[in-house]
Amino acid sequence: MNNNLLHGAGLGLRREMLDEVLPDIPPEIDFWEVAPENWIPLGGKYQHQLEAFSQNTQFVNHGLSLSIGSFDPLDIKFIKEIKSFLDRHNVIYYSEHLSYCSGNGHMYDLMPIPFTEEAVRHVVERIQIVQDILKRPLVLENVSYYAAPGQDMTELDFTLEVLKRSGGLLLLDVNNIYVNSINHGYNATAFLQALPSDKIAYGHIAGHYDEAEDLKVDTHGADVIQPVWSLLEQAYQFHGVFPTLLERDFNIPSIDELIQEVNKIKAIQSKISQQKNGAKEYS
Repeated sequence: MNNNLLHGAGLGLRREMLDEVLPDIPPEIDFWEVAPENWIPLGGKYQHQLEAFSQNTQFVNHGLSLSIGSFDPLDIKFIKEIKSFLDRHNVIYYSEHLSYCSGNGHMYDLMPIPFTEEAVRHVVERIQIVQDILKRPLVLENVSYYAAPGQDMTELDFTLEVLKRSGGLLLLDVNNIYVNSINHGYNATAFLQALPSDKIAYGHIAGHYDEAEDLKVDTHGADVIQPVWSLLEQAYQFHGVFPTLLERDFNIPSIDELIQEVNKIKAIQSKISQQKNGAKEYS
């Protein structure tokens, strides 16, 4: 797996958390994730605070507006700004959503890329342009989606083809697999098992909203539920223990409560590592 630079369990950093986590950065958090769009235009106090973080912790970036699947031209100026940000803060990975958010203007939702051969070719070409500028692999997140326009291949086959042809890596979002499996009626375990272990850079886990029994909405605004924790455990069994980050974007509780969920990630990681080490000893 491509996670030698990261380890353990992480947390998404929001600006409203800064007063709680500085200057004494919680040692329970092994790495942090920020959206570069929320920090690039800032200077002053926020820039100094972020630099204090980046000098003392491990960082990954999770982008919001690259719009890798759009037919709008790539924003080359923006991508170069991202590269400068990554270099300045010694960021380990830059990830983005395998989706798009622009079409004759910016949209404020992540839209599903059609699961077609044409879309595979289009997305792969754009990923390679981005990677050439960044001088590092682009990490792509499997996303939640609520419609599949023009579909002629499965979500799994589309994801595998993009990863294979682009040379990109995978941000494995366990909650998104769970949400999609309910909304679109597929087997989450089979989907998870079919993913390429050697492509996984790191993972996400989060809470979601139950709109109905057969409709789940990926919100990052609630605690992680037990079926998603169980799916994370399966992910480690299939692919080995990979670094995993807790996302919480609103209804954000205290840092102490967030650390409890981060510690649950660590507990599962420890459990699977011990099981695998025990199995090696008796093999």
